[in-house]
Amino acid sequence: MDMEDNVSLKDKEKAEEQMIEQAFQELLNDYLATKHRKRVEIITKAFNFANQAHKGIKRRSGEPYIMHPIAVAKIVCNEIGLGSTSICSALLHDVVEDTDYTVEDIENIFGPKIAKIVDGLTKISGGIFGDRASAQAENFKKLLLTMSDDIRVILIKIADRLHNMRTLGSMLPNKQFKIAGETLYIYAPLANRLGLYKIKTELENLSFKYEHPEEYQEIEEKLAATAAERDKVFKEFTTPIRTQLDKMGMKYHILARVKSIYSIWNKMQTKHVPFEEIYDLLAVRIIFTPKNLDEELNDCFDIYVAISKIYKPHPDRLRDWVSHPKANGYQALHVTLMGNNGQWIEVQIRSERMNDVAEQGFAAHWKYKEGGGSEDEGELEKWLRTIKEILDDPQPDAIDFLDTIKLNLFASEIFVFTPKGDIKTMPQNSTALDFAFSLHTDIGSHCIGAKVNHKLVPLSHKLQSGDQVEILTSKSQRVQPEWEVYATTARARAKIAAILRKEAKANQKEGEVMLSEFLKKESIRMDDEALNKLTRLHNFHTHDELLAAIGGKKIVLGDADKNAFKEKSSGGWKKLLKFSFGNKDNKEVETSQSEKTTQGKINTKQILKLTEETISKDYIMADCCHPIPGDDVLGYIDENNHVIIHKRQCPVAARLKSSYGNRIIATEWDTHKELSFLVTIYIKGIDCMGLLNEVTQVISRQLNVNIRKLTIETNDGIFEGKIQLYVHDVDDVRLICNNLKLIQNIKQVTRIED
Repeated sequence: MDMEDNVSLKDKEKAEEQMIEQAFQELLNDYLATKHRKRVEIITKAFNFANQAHKGIKRRSGEPYIMHPIAVAKIVCNEIGLGSTSICSALLHDVVEDTDYTVEDIENIFGPKIAKIVDGLTKISGGIFGDRASAQAENFKKLLLTMSDDIRVILIKIADRLHNMRTLGSMLPNKQFKIAGETLYIYAPLANRLGLYKIKTELENLSFKYEHPEEYQEIEEKLAATAAERDKVFKEFTTPIRTQLDKMGMKYHILARVKSIYSIWNKMQTKHVPFEEIYDLLAVRIIFTPKNLDEELNDCFDIYVAISKIYKPHPDRLRDWVSHPKANGYQALHVTLMGNNGQWIEVQIRSERMNDVAEQGFAAHWKYKEGGGSEDEGELEKWLRTIKEILDDPQPDAIDFLDTIKLNLFASEIFVFTPKGDIKTMPQNSTALDFAFSLHTDIGSHCIGAKVNHKLVPLSHKLQSGDQVEILTSKSQRVQPEWEVYATTARARAKIAAILRKEAKANQKEGEVMLSEFLKKESIRMDDEALNKLTRLHNFHTHDELLAAIGGKKIVLGDADKNAFKEKSSGGWKKLLKFSFGNKDNKEVETSQSEKTTQGKINTKQILKLTEETISKDYIMADCCHPIPGDDVLGYIDENNHVIIHKRQCPVAARLKSSYGNRIIATEWDTHKELSFLVTIYIKGIDCMGLLNEVTQVISRQLNVNIRKLTIETNDGIFEGKIQLYVHDVDDVRLICNNLKLIQNIKQVTRIED
């Protein structure tokens, strides 16, 4: 028996070795097919080193650990288009983190460049797939710091995350939510900002698939069911375009691009429309080879002119990213044409180079600009510089930090001009104040107003593409607290917050001196008790706020403050009572809570069952998203050890998953239609006599549901309404929506957050 076991073990090991060897051979073949210098030797050396270091280690899925670094290296090579340095770094990226080897060992064997990248990747690991899950914002901060040394660090990290997402099925549910949440919150926007559209789309889709498996499957099935119809539309629409391009002697290929499952769902949520009412599922991409590189721009416009003779273009939907590339380097000409089927179809016109840049981001720039120092890399440098400034003065709260960075990641661009005619790229929704800070911190902090297109405007004025902006300053101007509301860019927000914090600190010091002198005169000791009394008296939350207000002359200490100290005896008696009862109460609370919901008792790795009894007693339903039975939900253990139930797609939950992933619990409903929950349903349609009567009949009579509140508004023959009603679960909502849709003049019915 032992011998048989031994033989089968050897066979298993042999099979694993063959699998590893085959995977590595595929990587080498992919690398040899690229235009990079053929440095096979160093890649083989890195593979052998990593294979030896990870020998005998298995991933959670049961496969040998080395398969993960090989898969990451393949993504780095094929999908991001990087060369041997990055491939070696990807193969070695977990060696320092998971084995006894050090960065010095890597440097001695592979040189300083690879060692520096591996070091950067090690610093930002932090055990996302282990039990060492720390606040993800801290890792993200490190990630941004290291990426400003070498952008390849972040590109390999994105490849690592993509492979982890592709293999997420083997993880525990609470880990899946944490990883999917931070992917959607951090990594997808980051991939987008670096121009990796293909990867960004896949990261979004995979996150969505794990967070909302049923909706994902439903949309996937609907896409499959409508595929034949789309193919027919695509063929009919592109036939005359091909004929025209052939006449022009263009070398090209045309692709159909189908909207991603995640963006379809997103549109359904934000626009409150069903799948059937999303009309931009299909877009057409024309990718051409220019006659020569100098003619690239002209060729784009020649194709546009040619196809707009075949189909009528939408007057407001021409997007010229060719003359003005996006900050991440994206270039294309987008035009929307009216097809013969009466639907608008977007056509994206790109050269092969532009297409590479769109799919591989800045990595493709390096491929096409081997001389380096290109203008496009200047955009990347500019973005990294902004991030460095934010990191130099980081927000005290990790979540604030993430939100500030996200302002930069998500931003679409507008183009504005300086008085001299220089063009500046700014995020969409930027204000005059943002523009002032983008020029220089001094200009921003002394800014009093601006002239936009020679007209005077306030600091809060929102800029439009094509505006010419002149900033007006005054030496006497100081940063005002309300500026934080006017500023929308990460840079301006960070600078304003830093200046205000600096001023507050100076005011606190001044306030401390002033308060100390005041209390000395009254022969009162300046201790915590005295500070607490004055903080309460002036309605502040903290001592620091009180001192800053005194130092900033917002509070003048006087008789009211003296009087607060005259009721000493009664105050002390109250304090003693409060102390004794407070302690007793606290102990009781602690005991009951620890029995129910402490992190020690609730195992975050298990799936929490939500039953009638526990919902009413032990858990809190989040006010931000009002989950009801049947919704995809998760639990979050807060600082007071309460379990708060959020919908998985709730924006608050998205932030929590990113920064407190180790407190997330997988949850599922186990209810039996006993409890009632309040939901809001939005209806819209054509106004007619008796409509309200029909609506209430369906809800109250047919379905026996209680209405709590109903508001209906009509305008020019169109009515809109919101109905708040009590239901047991998502099935009730579905039934109500389907029955309301059967009423003839109702065109739209959807559940909303109110």
